[in-house]
Amino acid sequence: MAANSQFSMAVHVLAMLAKSGEERIKSESVAGSVNTNAVVIRRLLGQLNQANLVISQTGSSGGTRLARCPKEITLAEIYKAVSCGEVFALHGKSPNQDCPVGKNIEAVLCNLQKEIDKTVGEKLSQYTLQSVLEVIEQGRV
Repeated sequence: MAANSQFSMAVHVLAMLAKSGEERIKSESVAGSVNTNAVVIRRLLGQLNQANLVISQTGSSGGTRLARCPKEITLAEIYKAVSCGEVFALHGKSPNQDCPVGKNIEAVLCNLQKEIDKTVGEKLSQYTLQSVLEVIEQGRV
């Protein structure tokens, strides 16, 4: 099963924008660093724009920059902006309600999902885009 890479791409993109300061960066430049298609980056930037994490301007003199300084952007905000679902999904069909496991498994897993989401959000809230930049700059990776 493949993991979703939108969060890691979003952090990468925002780190690049943070390093560029007030200069607007074109999606093609970002795509080159992320090693993906510019269309993928533009879609991702659209999500980050809706979350008020970036400001984009279209046209020949357009580009994108951060909406706030890196120390004000938490990884939890980034995760929420691009999250496309939970850590795991429930089965598409309702389980057999005559089965003791089937009639209770969804409630158990829903509660577990809520707990996991809360824990992920709490952990990511402890880090900012600035803290990611500091690690990158110090080469402690």
